[in-house]
Amino acid sequence: MFGAIWGAVIGAVLLLGTTAQADCAGKNLLNALPIQAQAELRARAAAHPFAIGNFWLAERDAARIYLIGTYHFDDPRHAATLAQLRPLLKTTRVLLVEAGPSEEVSLHQRLADEPALILNTKGPTLPELLTPETWQLLSKAVRARGIPPVMVAKLQPWYVSMLLSMPLCGLNSAAAENGLDRQLMLAAAAEAIPIKALEPYDTVLRIFGDMPQSEQLDMVTMALATEASSADMMTTLADSYFAQEGRLIWEFNRLQSHEVLGYSPQRIDADLAKMEQVMMIDRNRAWIAKIEAAAQQGQVLAAFGALHLSGEAGVLRLLEQQGYHISRQPLP
Repeated sequence: MFGAIWGAVIGAVLLLGTTAQADCAGKNLLNALPIQAQAELRARAAAHPFAIGNFWLAERDAARIYLIGTYHFDDPRHAATLAQLRPLLKTTRVLLVEAGPSEEVSLHQRLADEPALILNTKGPTLPELLTPETWQLLSKAVRARGIPPVMVAKLQPWYVSMLLSMPLCGLNSAAAENGLDRQLMLAAAAEAIPIKALEPYDTVLRIFGDMPQSEQLDMVTMALATEASSADMMTTLADSYFAQEGRLIWEFNRLQSHEVLGYSPQRIDADLAKMEQVMMIDRNRAWIAKIEAAAQQGQVLAAFGALHLSGEAGVLRLLEQQGYHISRQPLP
């Protein structure tokens, strides 16, 4: 969901510590649920349009738009997907991604020039903002990642929540910047296919930067509640992606939040709805005009986080509302 921001900001924070390589040996939490609970989750996911499938074709008149939902982290299973997509690239006019090479350069430069984007350079630090108990939990969690708590104390809370959601193996994977998005960009560059961004390079930075501090601190508390199972969550996320069940992982995240956070169901649902609005729905709507404009120039391949595909305000439904016929395409 976060796209190119991960490689830049995760890479920056890894420089603060002495993290070592680790394997993501987590278990699939979905598979560990009782069969009935799994069925109920799948039923909730299926209630959303285009709940299953990572690869689609949108057609209207002569316009042909291929859409591939991506997983932003490195995984050997990407190889089969990339092999399926390579022949398509030869007939593609432009590759659309969340952030292209020039946007990534701009993001890295911006972070270097303005450390305040991820560092709290003024005002109270996290030990002052959090309860002593919460700060101790946070300190323990970042030490396990090889990062001194004193370095984390001045990080922006939204960034800390992202850091906590990733096990050590995930941090290294994110910093490696070798998810399907990156692999497709390299393949497109080899074919001399133009690569264009769907949004400005600082979109996600602005979303979090505009978030009230109280909400950012809530994100830290919520991330700490599930931090111990972060490796399991990453395994579950990856397995669900390669099973082409993107919407299922969103519903599973809702279930986990209800079970472990201790907040009222109404608050959890409201928080998730707000996150979906700013991180997915608003961005989806902004992308449609760029996707359609690119399609006027020839065949398009649009690659972006798989969570953006499904739902009433997902990219596929929005294109369907513009008169496109949507058909699922085969993947290995």
